[in-house]
Amino acid sequence: MKEHKNNILLAEDDPNLGTVLKDSLEMENNYVELYTDGEQAWKAFNKDDFDICILDVMMPLKDGFTLAKEIKKVAPQMPIIFLTAKSMKEDKLEGFKLGADDYITKPFSFEELQLRIDAVMRRVNSAMLPSDQQDEFTIGNYTYIDNERSLKLGDTITKLTTKEAELLKLLAHNINKIVDRDVALKSIWGNDNYFTGRSMDVYITKLRKYLKDDEQLEIVNIHGQGFKLITKNT
Repeated sequence: MKEHKNNILLAEDDPNLGTVLKDSLEMENNYVELYTDGEQAWKAFNKDDFDICILDVMMPLKDGFTLAKEIKKVAPQMPIIFLTAKSMKEDKLEGFKLGADDYITKPFSFEELQLRIDAVMRRVNSAMLPSDQQDEFTIGNYTYIDNERSLKLGDTITKLTTKEAELLKLLAHNINKIVDRDVALKSIWGNDNYFTGRSMDVYITKLRKYLKDDEQLEIVNIHGQGFKLITKNT
């Protein structure tokens, strides 16, 4: 499991600025991979596991907007912050249309960038968590009653353990969306070390067995990211 605050893909064609940002972010316990063109960054994105992407708009070989489009096609929920020397309204609108979470104009302070990263990650992580006020979920042909921790299918009732229930709620709240592995581990187990990771894998296997009588439901592994509860009829 990762030991850093965030795993960051940084694409910045100015090597001096890129190195300063990388060093500063890593001083805050982030892990950062720096690339100076969009093609290198795209190859790295497909190879490694990142929590957030920070992309310079103007880059050789593949610009930041094009790179963001490609990233969002394969990972729609990936948070993206654009870096740019441009302050034109049209550029900002283009960035947000592509699904950017934030847009920061050069020159900027490192402290501002770190605060924006923290704010984006808080929004992303909190959006994954189910509301405590919701007591009942419809999951395919199943109904889950939270105050009873009961999963019902017709006359069949399965009682869940606390962690099984919390994990199922997290998946159901994000149905057809990727649930980040580290978010699940930290919100349910309190940390994301190796042993809790193996424990969660066991619970995922149990939930698959509980949901097996609805052929339209499936919990799939998303390599390098987490899990997704999908409904095949949607």
